[in-house]
Amino acid sequence: MRKLLLKMRNEGFDMPASSNFSVMLSRKRIRFETVQQVLDFLGYELLIAEKKG
Repeated sequence: MRKLLLKMRNEGFDMPASSNFSVMLSRKRIRFETVQQVLDFLGYELLIAEKKG
């Protein structure tokens, strides 16, 4: 995780320090925008779809 955040910061993403990021994850209090940035950097996207049934 530390390496990921460092790479993202080096590429211009506004990411928190790794210790703060760990706290956000453990408390389940992370900004949606931060999740989107990490997924974008890793080449993923979050799709939200209506449940069927």
